[in-house]
Amino acid sequence: MIHSEIVQFLSEIDTNIFLSFNGIHSPFWDYFMSSFTGKIIWVPMYATILYILLRNFHWKVVVCYVAAIALTITFADQMCSSIIRPVVARLRPANPDNPIVDMVYIVNGYRGGSYGFPSCHAANSLGLAMFVVFLFRKRWLSIFIVTWAILNCYTRIYLGVHYPGDLLVGGIIGGFGGWLFCTIAHKIAIYLEPSTRTKRKDIKQWSVTIYAGLLTVLGIIIYSTIKSW
Repeated sequence: MIHSEIVQFLSEIDTNIFLSFNGIHSPFWDYFMSSFTGKIIWVPMYATILYILLRNFHWKVVVCYVAAIALTITFADQMCSSIIRPVVARLRPANPDNPIVDMVYIVNGYRGGSYGFPSCHAANSLGLAMFVVFLFRKRWLSIFIVTWAILNCYTRIYLGVHYPGDLLVGGIIGGFGGWLFCTIAHKIAIYLEPSTRTKRKDIKQWSVTIYAGLLTVLGIIIYSTIKSW
């Protein structure tokens, strides 16, 4: 009984926070958030991460790190979508069967799937972000990529497809995966190529990811401004 009451209490807080943030919207932000939350639009930024790896490490080490990134995303995505989500079965806010659906602001009819806890979007974004943070260890790159991941999470609240709690748990799962697989990959990389330890301390051209990301954001801003006129 006590456990049920605690869950209900936390769920109510989660819902109230969600409705507070989801209720803040405008035509410009509709276009901005819909674009920012996309996957394809960030391919250029993802490509720069591969470029940094190729620019700084032996090809065997690059393969190791790329495989680890793939494992991070797979772990985060499957842990959320295939293991936890079917068991918890928490309806997304925008799901037509959710009692609060009439209070949810929905953009362009987008509702996502049936269940949303935990968020795969948050898990994948934070998983990649934490991998980059622990791999490159560059302050400004870390600040940028974590900010990008957090904004990616916020888009899900804005679009009405996730509660804050969905994002928090998804982010924790993804962040753990990023740290775990980066740590393992680094140990393997040093075994394959001992010079990796030294090269990792002097990463070159790491700022290219920031530039690619900022240019993408600028493009989204221009697009959203034109569409919302």
